[in-house]
Amino acid sequence: MIWWYWRKSGLASVVSAQAKRRWRWWPALKTPLILLIATFAGLYLSLRIVWRRGSVPANLSVYPDAQSIKASVVKSVVDPDRPLFHPPLRARGRDIVDQNGDRTKLLSVNWYGGSDMFMVPGGLDVRHRSGIARTIRALGFNSVRLPYADEVVRKNPIVEARHLIANEDLVGERAMDIYAAVVQALTEAGLAVIVNNHITKARWCCDGYPCDMGWANDHLGPICPVKQSEDQWIENLVAVMRPHVNNTHVVGVDLRNEVRGPTGRYMWNSWATAAERAAVKLHALQPNWLIIVEGVSSANDIRGAEYRPVRLQYPDKLVYSAHVYGWSGWGSLVPYWYRTYKSFAEDMHNNWQYLRASDTAPVWISEIGAPGRPSRKDFHYWKNLMRYLRETDVDIAYWAINPRKPKNNEYESYGLLEDDWETPRYDYRLMDLAELRT
Repeated sequence: MIWWYWRKSGLASVVSAQAKRRWRWWPALKTPLILLIATFAGLYLSLRIVWRRGSVPANLSVYPDAQSIKASVVKSVVDPDRPLFHPPLRARGRDIVDQNGDRTKLLSVNWYGGSDMFMVPGGLDVRHRSGIARTIRALGFNSVRLPYADEVVRKNPIVEARHLIANEDLVGERAMDIYAAVVQALTEAGLAVIVNNHITKARWCCDGYPCDMGWANDHLGPICPVKQSEDQWIENLVAVMRPHVNNTHVVGVDLRNEVRGPTGRYMWNSWATAAERAAVKLHALQPNWLIIVEGVSSANDIRGAEYRPVRLQYPDKLVYSAHVYGWSGWGSLVPYWYRTYKSFAEDMHNNWQYLRASDTAPVWISEIGAPGRPSRKDFHYWKNLMRYLRETDVDIAYWAINPRKPKNNEYESYGLLEDDWETPRYDYRLMDLAELRT
């Protein structure tokens, strides 16, 4: 009945005529739209195929066995009784040099935990801090990047004894005192230490949580559980560094880890200004400290320094810093996992190497890393990275020495040590890092 009324009433022909008028553009656009949809579908399928192929385990047969890699690592290590550097350090053009004017290439490793949920560097429940420091030096590193969180400075709680089983002398101490004790152990082993403000709230870093993206978050109102202004951030830096004023092996401070946000590279001007303010306060304590300023967009991008350089009271104390991981490659749909070497090298030059190529300032790549059992895409990134680092001879820091993450005691696939915090994972990474030392 409804269908009969629809036809007899003439409504069907009226609607049909209106539809034809509204869709009169369809014949002209039909083919382009179909091609566009087919293109996107093909691109999606191609990316799926590339991703899945990239997840296949890499072939590491070009590397020798673990014992041969161990021999290569040990061979690259300098005399254990010889000083690794002669402080204080300063910038001279593209290089970091010591008090004699000789280049000191930072070959560092990250030791995390002090910025995480338990507010204590990892491994102190397994091995004494001095033993961990000796192992780091025995692997050929000359320096350690040691992260902390602003929340640790603000709360400074007594650390639970279960995290300090192998360091009984620290049981009952507060987080800041334990952090300082770890710094002291590292420097007593002859290692340089670079203190790093890693995150605001003590937790795993780094993600899209707005409260931890920058050095200050007071502009976000009440949403941040750990709220701080730029002045409070600087006060925290001063509080962490003050105990080390007379320790010559504490060579610098990495002001903030992975500044990032929706505006990306446009954050550079405000970040550079904040870094300068922090440097004034820090150099009032100790003018010998290197001031390390990371790029924006998660430390990928230092292009802003070309038109707006960081200006310090002591210009020879400025070092820029970048991070380079397989998933990096901001501003492009193609991360470094899938880049050709030419594309990868061009990004490195444009983002930060131009500073070194023009002899303007040193750059320290304070985070690189890959899994011990890499996929094809992991290994592709690593090979490109190692080639570029060999060609440019840039200072680096590997992420990380830790075998476990704090939360749920999760396995750290990027870690260089076994669970005893003593036995190295002698694999392709340690072999390639040893080559960078020579």
